[in-house]
Amino acid sequence: MPTPGKVYITGAGPGDEKLITLKALECIKIADVVIYDYLVNVKFLDYCKPGCQKVYAGKKASNHTLEQEVINETIVRYALEGKTVVRLKGGDPYVFGRGGEEVLALVEKDIPFEVIPGITSGIAVPSYAGIPVTHRDSGSTLTFITGHESIKKRESDVDYETLAKLRGTLVFYMGVKNLSNIAQQLVHFGKRPETPVALIRWGTTSRQQTLTGTLADIAEKVEATGFKPPALIVIGEAVGYRDQLLWFEKKPLFGKRIMVTRSRKQASKLSKGLADLGADVVELPTIDIQPCEDFTALDSSIQKLNTYGWVVFTSVNAVEIFMHRLYHHGKDTRALASCKLAVIGEETGAELHKHGLCHDLLPEQYTSDSVIEAFRKNGSVKDCKVLLPTSEIAHDNIPNTLREMGAIVDVVPAYKNITPEYSTDYLAELFSEPFDVVTFTSSSTVINLAELLAKHGLQDKLAGIKGVSIGPITSKSAQYLSIDIVAEAKPHTINALVEAVVGYLKHT
Repeated sequence: MPTPGKVYITGAGPGDEKLITLKALECIKIADVVIYDYLVNVKFLDYCKPGCQKVYAGKKASNHTLEQEVINETIVRYALEGKTVVRLKGGDPYVFGRGGEEVLALVEKDIPFEVIPGITSGIAVPSYAGIPVTHRDSGSTLTFITGHESIKKRESDVDYETLAKLRGTLVFYMGVKNLSNIAQQLVHFGKRPETPVALIRWGTTSRQQTLTGTLADIAEKVEATGFKPPALIVIGEAVGYRDQLLWFEKKPLFGKRIMVTRSRKQASKLSKGLADLGADVVELPTIDIQPCEDFTALDSSIQKLNTYGWVVFTSVNAVEIFMHRLYHHGKDTRALASCKLAVIGEETGAELHKHGLCHDLLPEQYTSDSVIEAFRKNGSVKDCKVLLPTSEIAHDNIPNTLREMGAIVDVVPAYKNITPEYSTDYLAELFSEPFDVVTFTSSSTVINLAELLAKHGLQDKLAGIKGVSIGPITSKSAQYLSIDIVAEAKPHTINALVEAVVGYLKHT
């Protein structure tokens, strides 16, 4: 019998990926098994180590994937196998999260555990909706109440008579289906019918929806608008500050659903830029950048760098892999002493700067044609040897035009673009809701998306795409495939791409 593993009963926070604690992330990174709930942001699973087993134990009202007793048994079973288990729960484990029941199951089996607190939705969600749950003038007390008690109870533990007398803020968890009864009970015991109420769904995420009213009319508003759970109910005068203190829902991309097709390794800057402005970012990498399997040509070029007058980098990927191979051979940047360096754009130049290198040539526009124009202005390249590390499938006019100008150009493969695999069900689910825009950062992202959708019989989805492109070559590829390009980044950078998205959506 193996020694029991350790269990971390862990709060994941209310939904915003950045509201999880550092300690919780540390636990996720070392876990052998992560058992996660419905309200947990699935982006946290990206932090799991390779081979980690991910078990969905999501529970919705009246639709339990796993009953609580089964969840308890599952946690215990994996722990008794000697595995490190993270039980990942929305909000805080001990605030209406049934964490206490799970810990008692561990205590019964003498399994070691820790409880990692999380930011509870009762505080965070109102904050994101512009509601201070306490305020010196109107909220000196704060009370958390379950809106969904155990069906095993013979009578309610909620003392509505006492709650009605409190002048502070009442926060009901998971009580949308019981809202009419909650409002009626509070009014019955003396709460003013005009008391402000807010319902907040998917709080702290870009999908957040807020419905406001009073105890007298909120149930009718829910019925009329079709407002659905899961949602938090906030009752009290503090709700009245919402119009003044609202911030999250005012972000320029709030509620906009945006797809990022860039490779997963490079997507973070673009995704972060969009998410920071309130967007609901969905990443669907249509390319995966991988080093070449055969570095013979690149390595040979590195061994004779002193024979080249120029090295031209047309992507961040080319810089990364070129420098990796340079270091691999025991060389450093001194090997480039005889070379001038050209880059296609600021981001490629910034990657060079990480290695202590400055570029000698940067075009005004970040396109292949502009690179050629910059070379023409820079002077003759006749009989000059030029090294161009690039993709295996690069179809670029730079080498051909430089040769026409008299240069001796060596084009060597440094990396390859692979199209990731996805299931038909996954893609169909992803495109079941429309995207406000889809971003494209290269021709490959466009072409590969079209091929992926066609492969899975979803090519009709292309017609509905509103694309935002990083530059004219990418736009041309999209237009060739009848994809509507509604905006283009100028200059052709990630920051400008984000600005182009904002500019387009501001007028739609």
